[in-house]
This record gives sequence, C-alpha cells and structure tokens, in this order.
Amino acid sequence: MEQVWKRKQKGNLARAFHRFKKNPLSLIGLSIILMMVLIATFAPFIAPYPGDAGGAVHFKEMFQPPSWKHSFGTDEVGRDVLSRVIFGSRISLTLGIVVLSVAVGVGIPLGLFAGYFGGKVEAIIMRITDVFLSIPPLVLALAVTAVLERNLQNSMLAIAFTWWPWYARLAYGQTLSKKEEDFVEVSESLGASRLYIIFGEILPNMTSPLLVKITLDMGYAILTGAALGFLGLGAQPPTSEWGTLVSLGRIHLPKMWWLSTFSGLAIFTTVLGFNLLGDGLRDFFDVEVE
Repeated sequence: MEQVWKRKQKGNLARAFHRFKKNPLSLIGLSIILMMVLIATFAPFIAPYPGDAGGAVHFKEMFQPPSWKHSFGTDEVGRDVLSRVIFGSRISLTLGIVVLSVAVGVGIPLGLFAGYFGGKVEAIIMRITDVFLSIPPLVLALAVTAVLERNLQNSMLAIAFTWWPWYARLAYGQTLSKKEEDFVEVSESLGASRLYIIFGEILPNMTSPLLVKITLDMGYAILTGAALGFLGLGAQPPTSEWGTLVSLGRIHLPKMWWLSTFSGLAIFTTVLGFNLLGDGLRDFFDVEVE
C-alpha cells in the first residue's frame, strides 16, 4: 500500500510540473523574479555608477537623455537613473519580504487559533479581522503613515498593519476544513497537545495555498509600497526607491520623460512577474486562494 501511495504521489507531482512547464507565462514570471533577485543581490557590481544611488551630485551632467554613457539618462542633479533603478530593486524586494513576513507571522497564528478553538476566541479574532478588511488597504496604510514619521521603516509597518487580516482569514478557512479530517482526529486520540495539532498537523497541510498567496501578494505589497513612496509617505530622497523616483520625475514630465518612465517600468515588470508566477503556482498546486 505504501509503495502504491508513493507512486501515486510521484505521478501527481509529475503532472503538476508538466502543467507548470506547459504554461509559458509562468516560466516568464519565474524568469523575471529570478532576474530581479539577481539584480538586487549584485546591485553594487551591476550598476554603472554605484555612488549615484545615494546623494551624489553631478550638476554638469544633469538632465541628460538616455545615451551610451547613461542608458536611462540622468536626473535633476546628474545622477545616473539606471544605477538608481537598480538599487531601487533592493528596497522594493526587501519591503515586500518584510511586509509579508510580518503579515504571515501575525495573521496565520490568529487564523489557526480562531479556526481550531472556535467559540469566543473565534468571535473576537474574526470580528477584529472583519473590521480591518472593511477598510481599503491603501487607505489604512495612508492613515498609519500619516501618524508616524515618514520613512521606509514606517511604510513597511503600515503596509504590514493592513495585510495580516487576509492571512488570518485564509488560515481560518483552511483550519475549519482541516480540523475535521482523519489525521487531526488521530492526533487528538493519541493525546497530542493542541499546539502540536495546530502547528504540527494543520499548518503544514495549508502550505500550498499559503505559498500561492504569498507569491501573488508580493507584487501587490511592492505596488503599495511604491504608491506610498509616490505620495511622499515612504522612503525619502535621496533614497533610490521606485515610487519616490517616479514621484520626483513626474515634475519634469513630459520633457524629461526618462526620469519616471524607467522606474515605472521596473515596478510594472516586477509586479507582473510575481502575478504570473503566482498563477503558475496556483495551477501547480491546483488550489484557489482569495
């Protein structure tokens, strides 16, 4: 029986990989994300002018259009736009990772407890979750950042503050369906502790939808961070953050079009990559997430 089960699992996995590989958009998304990760990792070595990522000033080269010397042109103080966009990938990817780490770390345990224990625990946690879900994430993030000091750290905190309810609801729904299954009943009959059942049995069995949602949300978190930066509530100049670069460049549109265009394309490409990869993983695991 065990050998039959293993052969069945291998067959299911092979079919899943086949579905993933047959979807060219998923492979494109994976390629984009790998490229962005490599760019962010090796930014100091890839950027043609690493010093321009900060507060460098070259007034003699200000507002130069794209050329062989400066592929993406230069900004209002002569800094190389390509170098600033490359270093901006570090900030945007870090923002997405931090935001989702906090959101998952807060939302998943709350959803697990609400779904498993039920009763008053469920009522309190899920009603609080409903209150947060009733407010658009960007509006709530704007409210939080308006109270706090305007910087990158507080923008990360604000976005994470709005994101955890979605993971709480995902974990809550998954827990309600999993806790009635045989493996949970067997663990309870063997005297396993509630914490072990929650984190050792139920949580590992919701890995697939959780991974799909994290991948899809990564792009949205980066987009929200860029929106806060564009509004002046995120990273502050001279930090090379994509939303901030778009905001600074818009002042000089349409004549100095390159200042905003390339930063906007970086945001678009990264968000598209995560969305395509998330759709591919959803087909791979054959799950649906909200």
